[in-house]
Amino acid sequence: MEEKTLIQTTRALCALLAATAAPAFAQASGATLYGIVDLGVRHASGLTPGYAPSADSRASLNSGVDNTSRWGLRGSEDLGGGAKALFHLEAGINADTGASANSSKFFDRASWLGLQGGWGTLAAGRQTTLLADAVSPVDPLGMRFASFNPNINVAALSQHGLGIQYGSAGSTSGSYRLDNALKYTGRFGAMTVRAMHGFGELAGGGSRLSSSGLGLAYAKQGLTLSGAYQTFKDANARDLDAYLLGAAYQWGSVRWAATAGRSQARTSATARTEQRVLSAGGTWSATPAADLTLAYYKVDRTRTLQAGDGYGRLVAFGEYKLSRRTRLYAEFDATRWRGGYQGTGNKARATGVTLGVLHHF
Repeated sequence: MEEKTLIQTTRALCALLAATAAPAFAQASGATLYGIVDLGVRHASGLTPGYAPSADSRASLNSGVDNTSRWGLRGSEDLGGGAKALFHLEAGINADTGASANSSKFFDRASWLGLQGGWGTLAAGRQTTLLADAVSPVDPLGMRFASFNPNINVAALSQHGLGIQYGSAGSTSGSYRLDNALKYTGRFGAMTVRAMHGFGELAGGGSRLSSSGLGLAYAKQGLTLSGAYQTFKDANARDLDAYLLGAAYQWGSVRWAATAGRSQARTSATARTEQRVLSAGGTWSATPAADLTLAYYKVDRTRTLQAGDGYGRLVAFGEYKLSRRTRLYAEFDATRWRGGYQGTGNKARATGVTLGVLHHF
């Protein structure tokens, strides 16, 4: 059977399994089928539908503005004595076209198997980095707008823009998730400890495409502190190292959050790129059904033998919960590029407005 035919058959079987056999799985192994479908009508000036700098204005139907559209399977089995076996499979969806978010990986967002006990959780497979785990509880936007959020893209390396694969990410555009990775998570009272190692698995061995990191978090009485440090190697053993620190505090109906992140990468034998992200913002729960969020991000970039550049980005976000699973949202964003970051011929300022709906299943 040709490789293409085999891939198509595998995808069809997975879809059939999810659609027809989920109840049986739920009884046999505690598996759950879940997902998010998020679609919004957007108009932007100075940005493409993919959020790249642009010279014009246009309207589009976008997927994943409030939260990334995806579907997945996750479950556990009780092994006795407080121990469990866990698994998690998750795939991104472009809900506006029905296509997979990643054409090269079916379960691009998660594909891991783990064991859990009183000592913590050890997971093996494709999973988020410690930088991604660290930013999740302290991002001012609450991890919304993943394709446009500088904490996700730049600080947590989802779109680092370096054009080189660092770590076993399976991509030259970002290192937010790693293949062939081991991750330990231990929760001890208010503290959470994380450690991770990604195996490069290149011929010849060594540290090429490997990654290692440590993370800590503290959460108690409305205060959350979170941080991580992680290093990555490319195929030539050149390094990228990054850290992210953040804090959030729930004060009545308002949640305040702020972060600081930095990454530095060797992109050649003589060149380095450093990127820094500062963010701050708050979310006001105006009613049990309505949340209003305002967040600001400042991105700075320095590169060997090039002038520094960057951008500032303001995002206002509003959500209204129609039910436990369905919500309406509206957002406004404004970006001001500095030092020609947007590229020749593109607008120095960009704005966007989105109206959308999100549904959990």
